[in-house]
Amino acid sequence: MSLLNKDAIENKLKDLKSWTYSNNQIEKEFSFKDFIEASSFVTSVGLEAEKADHHPDILIHGWNKVKIFISTHSEGGVTEKDIQLAMKIDFRIK
Repeated sequence: MSLLNKDAIENKLKDLKSWTYSNNQIEKEFSFKDFIEASSFVTSVGLEAEKADHHPDILIHGWNKVKIFISTHSEGGVTEKDIQLAMKIDFRIK
């Protein structure tokens, strides 16, 4: 899978809600009503990531916030696979 350049990434992020690009990865922070909802979300992301065989970095912080960082580590940046996973994650919270 080939790396996307910055312009391609920025263009694709227009189709995603609140994802940003920095440090060769895309990222987004999610807020939930409580810790249980946040940890349930992390589990659902983990299941989706496992199906895709593509594993983001996930940070639970505070008592209700989750930050997701996605990149294709083997490529050293963002690929179409990262954009697809972000779309699937966004779909989970609708």
